[in-house]
Formats: sequence, C-alpha cells, structure tokens
Amino acid sequence: MKSTTKHIIGVMSGTSLDGIDIVYAKINSNSNYTFEILNATTVPYSKEWKFTLKKGFHLNGEELTKLDADYGIFLGQIIKDFIAKNNISTIDYIASHGHTIYHNPAKSYTLQIGNGPYITSITGIKTICDFRIQDIALGGQGAPLVPIGDMLLFSEYDYCLNLGGFSNISLTKDKQRIAFDICPANIVLNHYVAALNLDYDDKGTIASTGEVNLALLNELNSLPFYNDSKPKSLGYEFILEVIIPIIDKYNLNTKDILRTFVEHIAIQISRKIDSNASKTILVAGGGAYNTFLTKKIQEYTKTKLIIPNNTIINYKEALVFALLGFLKDEGKNNCLKSVTGASKDHSSGVIFEI
Repeated sequence: MKSTTKHIIGVMSGTSLDGIDIVYAKINSNSNYTFEILNATTVPYSKEWKFTLKKGFHLNGEELTKLDADYGIFLGQIIKDFIAKNNISTIDYIASHGHTIYHNPAKSYTLQIGNGPYITSITGIKTICDFRIQDIALGGQGAPLVPIGDMLLFSEYDYCLNLGGFSNISLTKDKQRIAFDICPANIVLNHYVAALNLDYDDKGTIASTGEVNLALLNELNSLPFYNDSKPKSLGYEFILEVIIPIIDKYNLNTKDILRTFVEHIAIQISRKIDSNASKTILVAGGGAYNTFLTKKIQEYTKTKLIIPNNTIINYKEALVFALLGFLKDEGKNNCLKSVTGASKDHSSGVIFEI
C-alpha cells in the first residue's frame, strides 16, 4: 500500500444543533491510517438558524429547496472564513456531511441539506458530500457512517460510543465492524431543558436533582425499537412521533424528565456492551461533557469509559467525515454493509468541482 497524505477540511452538523464543527486535518494512509488535527472550531448556530433548521422538517418542497440553497451558501461562507482565519493554504478537498432534515430509510429516503455546489462555488475547492443516499439506494440504513473511522483511526478501543443528538456505538464482532443507533440522547435532553431557557443541561446538573419516574422509564425501555436486532438508525421523526408524545403525557417537571431520560440512556447503552473490566469504550460527542450521564452509564457496566481530550470529543465526527472524503476520493469503500445493512460495501459520496 503506497503512502498517501491529504489535507482535508471535514464539516459536520448534528441533530442536537450545537453548531457546525469544522476540522482541518492531515490524514495519511500507509499500512494503516493516521491523522493529525491541525485546526478545529465550532461555529454556534444563531437563534434564527436553530429555529429555521428545526422548522425544516415541516417545510413544503419549494421552501425546503430554498433552505437547501441558503444553508449551502452559509456553509460555504463559514468554511471560507475558517480557511482565511487560520491562513490555510494547502487543501485537497472539503468533505461535508450537511445537515439532516429527513432520515427514513424504511421508506427509502434521507435528506442532508447544504450540499456541494454552493460550497465549491464559494470556496473554489473540490467538495465531497451527500454520503448517505447511495447506501439507502443499496438497501442500507444510510447510517451510521462514523464506524469506518472508528475502525481505521481508533482501533485500540473495544467500543466507540458517540453521545450526540442520538447515541450510537460501533465495535468489531466476528471480524466485522458493526454499529447502530442505540437511543435518542442530547436531542431529547436539549428539547426539554429549552423550557428553562438553556441550550443544554451543563454537566447534567439539573438532571441530577430530579427523580426517576419508573412508569415513564419502563414505557421508554419497552419500546419495540430496542428489541429489533437488524441494522437500524434513528431520525428526528422518531422523536416527534414516539418519544415526545410518551414523555409529555406524564406531565412531569423538567428536572424529573431529564433525570428519567438520563437513566433511560444509561440503561439502553449498558444493554449493548459487555460488562467486562478488561474492555474499554471511547466516548465522544457533546454528551461526553455530561458527567452525570457518563457516571450513570459507568454504574451499569464494568467496561471502562474513556473520555478523551476535548479535541476528539468535539471533532471526532467531523474528522471521520474528512476520512470518508479521503476514501471516496481514493475510490475506496467508506460504507460497510456489516454496519448499514446495504447489499454491498461501497464508496459513497458525490464530488463537486469547478
């Protein structure tokens, strides 16, 4: 395997709407893959953008097409600003996830807005994006996509857990990488803490003062999704149609909702990992800062939770999308059928150049 080094900007926006994560990374492939994050930042969403993106799920076709264009222009501009601010001169390409509005693989569709032509036209740099739709066309879930990065960049850990809008996990089993969404996480916690005019529950402090409502906890834990063993993924539809209606009918105060849902997350994660003191689990995503949540997860398992440095916590997903772009540009597989349930491994993404 010849040595190849690329300088890539990876861009990620997650369902929790924390902001847009941007990394400038150097990735090298030789006998294995190594990386160095050279610059990274998160561009927080304004209140207007948060409102607009949340509303995207309910827009008609013309409005959604306009939002796709507006968001692509927005992404292009903030990436251009990032390049200028950090005096970056060597960029092989940009790899952008976009922002998910719809994700319903059971009905064969997914939509990530803010795709390549606008980014390419504003930055003048080749852009690789739209990583999910091909997998769905091949019968897969189109998610999760990060596990190939876990396999190639973080193989020293037995599990890689992401605590983002949704919690998802990846691991190697029977010499294959497998991965799946476990349950909603920050997307639900942030939804309810918003009633207190907060963006998130810092370190899980509010949740820690609440009480578990056992009836709600049992109803959440008995949802059919959690017993379905085939490749599966979650979207915002599941939150709107299933989770929020269940929680709201109990009429609980915010701290008890947060406390109960933290317990729910911890239980569901613990059910998906071996309780083995010799194994390790790398935790990334915004939920890694929720010390009450990570403490609760650790209480349910002997497997050692590893909280990495802030750069990995914050930018691991953006880094992996840089890797997905690297693999696409090299014509190598970046989607694994063992993860998504697609009919074959494949090289996913669309390349735009001026």
